[in-house]
Amino acid sequence: MYQFNYVKAKSLKEAGELLAAHPDAKLLAGGMTLLPTLKARLAQPTHLIDIGSLAGIKKITLKTKKLVIGAAVSHHAVAVSDEVKKAIPALARLAGLIGDPQVRNRGTLGGSVANNDPAADYPAAVLALNAKVVTARRRIKADDYFQGMFATALEPGEIVKSIEFPLPLRAAYAKFAHPASGYAMAGVFVAQVGKHVRVAVTGAGAGVFRWSAAEKALRKNMSPAALDKLTVDATDLNEDMHASREYRANLVKVMAQRAVAQLAGQ
Repeated sequence: MYQFNYVKAKSLKEAGELLAAHPDAKLLAGGMTLLPTLKARLAQPTHLIDIGSLAGIKKITLKTKKLVIGAAVSHHAVAVSDEVKKAIPALARLAGLIGDPQVRNRGTLGGSVANNDPAADYPAAVLALNAKVVTARRRIKADDYFQGMFATALEPGEIVKSIEFPLPLRAAYAKFAHPASGYAMAGVFVAQVGKHVRVAVTGAGAGVFRWSAAEKALRKNMSPAALDKLTVDATDLNEDMHASREYRANLVKVMAQRAVAQLAGQ
């Protein structure tokens, strides 16, 4: 690990000022991705700006038509929250499937969404639920936010404050987890928001993406059988020692059917 300066920000405004003053600084909340990266000397920030204890971004608020979760809320807090379980049970279930207890107690929603790891779970929920990423400057629609592997619409120095999730009529998430890391080799979040059905896939490609053919099929018939005749194009999917592109394509379909089965109570 390279030498750096540690600063505990007293507010988001101060954090933003510190980022502007130190272009090579990094934000620290849970640190579940950043700290291993630093230990491996794959990053060399001049400053770590700690925002993990800022009260303003550690709240979960259930409103009439949306659920607002602060960026510094831990995965564990999402998983056990009565508000989340009431509003979007699938989101609570997703959070409970992330990593292991240590990761869930330290990792944060904002950190996961800002990092946009292609195998992370939260991006699938954010995209499928048509959520908005709220920063200190603006609100960004999920369809505009995710831009590929570790890439987002965030501008330099822009800090995620919270995520606003519209309340769905129903939603479900299913994933095939890597046995060691718990990351999704393929995870599918299916959500019915108003008259629309959205299906978001994580773990299989370079970044989270929507499966439009499945959305169209499920709008006509919300059942696992509606996906029977569909296939997922494996051309641009991930391939590694754990799974071929074709295997991941099949996993996407199977996980989608499992998620839809959850919606039907099967």
